[in-house]
Amino acid sequence: MNASGNLTGRLLQNLTVTVTHAQLTSRYPGWNRTNETPSFNRLYYIDSGEGKVIINGVAYYPKPGQLMIMPAGSTQTTDTSPNDSYTRYYCHFDAQIGEWPLFHSANKLYISDVPDPDAVRAIFTEMIDLFQDTGFLATLRTQASLLTLLALCLESGGYSNFLDDLTHTSDQGKLANVLTYIDQRLMRPLDVEELAELVHLHPNYFIPYFKKFIGVPPMQYVQLKRMELAKRQLSYTDFSISNIAEQVGMELAHFSKVFKKTTGVSPSAYRSSTK
Repeated sequence: MNASGNLTGRLLQNLTVTVTHAQLTSRYPGWNRTNETPSFNRLYYIDSGEGKVIINGVAYYPKPGQLMIMPAGSTQTTDTSPNDSYTRYYCHFDAQIGEWPLFHSANKLYISDVPDPDAVRAIFTEMIDLFQDTGFLATLRTQASLLTLLALCLESGGYSNFLDDLTHTSDQGKLANVLTYIDQRLMRPLDVEELAELVHLHPNYFIPYFKKFIGVPPMQYVQLKRMELAKRQLSYTDFSISNIAEQVGMELAHFSKVFKKTTGVSPSAYRSSTK
């Protein structure tokens, strides 16, 4: 896997989403806004009507049967016909990866034709029904509905690689190099000073810098990656446990202790349970 792909995969494990409003409406006055810059993202499904959206100076003309994501922080002007106003399912939401916004104000409108309008209506209807329920399961289902709709919009619109912009900036590029460096050296000793040197930071600054974007401190991340590799080797190969310990750069006794602490079972028990 390339460096940016490695980083993207790790970042998505730190994705958090929150729906802050959900509704179905066809009100004409409620759609018309001029040069508004909201602090939240908007997701819409246009069910009928006609109008336009201007995002950061670029005009779009959403049609019935389309999903669209309007990123937080973008400058938005929206207009719809008083005689044929948009009927729209919509929600407001927050989405972050660590401390980065999932969508960026410099980006355009994300818009797509949906392959199954009835399915989208059903998902949105469930989200709207559940939104007022603050219970644990309702919150999970609301978040699941949002994630499904976001994935559908990005996939149907051909935006599958939209996170590339996120991983090509200076900080993310530095972290991609660190993660690749770790992946290639799991079998040998690593320390925080060595990793900090890669991005020219003092370890005292590197540790919170790494944790801010990846979600865990660097050496905890190294240990998690070693245990991930060990679990794969235990499940899919016939390497001995001592050989696998060597592959993750650990003495056998220490490896067994760390593995059991991480997974709750010994390496041999884990192997037996996955065979």
